[in-house]
Amino acid sequence: MFHFIDIEASLAAKFPALTYRNFRYFWTGQCLSLLGTWMQRTAQQWLVYDMTKSPLLLGLLGVFQFGPVLLFSLFAGVWVDRFPKKKILLFTQTILMLQAIILALLVWTGSVRYWHILVLAAVMGFANTLDMPTRQSFIFELVGKADLMSGIALNSAIVNLSKIIGPAIAGVVITLLGTAACFFFNGLSFIAVLIGLICIKTNESVIRPSTERVLPDILEGLRYIAANRLLWSAVLAMMAVGTFAMNSNVIMPVFAREVLHKQASGYSFLLSAMGLGSFIGALIVSSRSQAGPKKEVLFASAGAICIFYMVLGLVHNYTVSLILFIAIGYFTVNFMTTVNSTIQLNANDEHRGRAMSVYSLAFAGTTPIGNLFAGGITEKLGSNAGFFACGITALALLIVILLGINNNVKNRNLSEG
Repeated sequence: MFHFIDIEASLAAKFPALTYRNFRYFWTGQCLSLLGTWMQRTAQQWLVYDMTKSPLLLGLLGVFQFGPVLLFSLFAGVWVDRFPKKKILLFTQTILMLQAIILALLVWTGSVRYWHILVLAAVMGFANTLDMPTRQSFIFELVGKADLMSGIALNSAIVNLSKIIGPAIAGVVITLLGTAACFFFNGLSFIAVLIGLICIKTNESVIRPSTERVLPDILEGLRYIAANRLLWSAVLAMMAVGTFAMNSNVIMPVFAREVLHKQASGYSFLLSAMGLGSFIGALIVSSRSQAGPKKEVLFASAGAICIFYMVLGLVHNYTVSLILFIAIGYFTVNFMTTVNSTIQLNANDEHRGRAMSVYSLAFAGTTPIGNLFAGGITEKLGSNAGFFACGITALALLIVILLGINNNVKNRNLSEG
């Protein structure tokens, strides 16, 4: 009994977010749902490439899926600041559940066409445009400021554990039952997250009064971010890496089939390798969350992601590729958790929803640009060139951002002197 209490106390000390009942409801519900999400992502990418044999058309899928985030994230941030986040999440998760079930039925009946997948990807994109900033800022309401980084890292841990298990299961399911089974499982998995949300009891007070001033609210939020050096430097770094160094979803299916000569199971294990690295990184970040986010970790991990992408541009060996994807996953979760925590901890309550909508824009909203960039290069020059081009472009932008930050600090010190 005492031994069990010691273990519980040790877990609470290392992962303090788990001491909050509401967070446990949220976290548990996400576990099963995210497993289904990664099964669907794996199956969808493979289905599109199998249907079209075109990296460019695979990249176009990303345009439809993430285009709404690019166009409407800033508007979504205003709504997140105005309405109870739990109600928003119940709505968005229901839409995502229906989207998965419709896709499953289309594939199962043999009537699916490429344009069907694009339309349903757009539906997913619109739902995620509202869901992502809401879900990220909802963690703050569940655990508070002191344990926010632990909550973000633990949430990231289950995302990335799902990256390990989901693609691996998807590879087996696709081989034995086809892609439709993956989509069906994802649709059913949303039941878990909906039950978790219903069980959560939070204060549903609206932080910002509802008005008709949407555009002024957006501009005021952008001015708020621009006035805070920590916020805008984190956003710019996320934009550089999110746009160009996170396009493995476009390049990896081509890389697996054309360079490594692997089928669906081999492709899914590459995704699982990245998820394994991310899961390890998330556990380490969560256990060290009391130290808070550091700018040095943010830019060092971003640079490491870019360099490993460039190295992938030279690789033709499956085992080496698995190791590199583990490393990319590890540094990716370090980078994203640091950016997320930096923004949430340095934004006030009134602006947190809008700040996280800008984070969503920088992370996912720029994906259409990156997907077309990666898809175009991969189609013309191959997947190795696609990895290398994405890595070196993101690294060049990070260097420019760092030089700009240093010059800004130097000029400020001179003016103060």
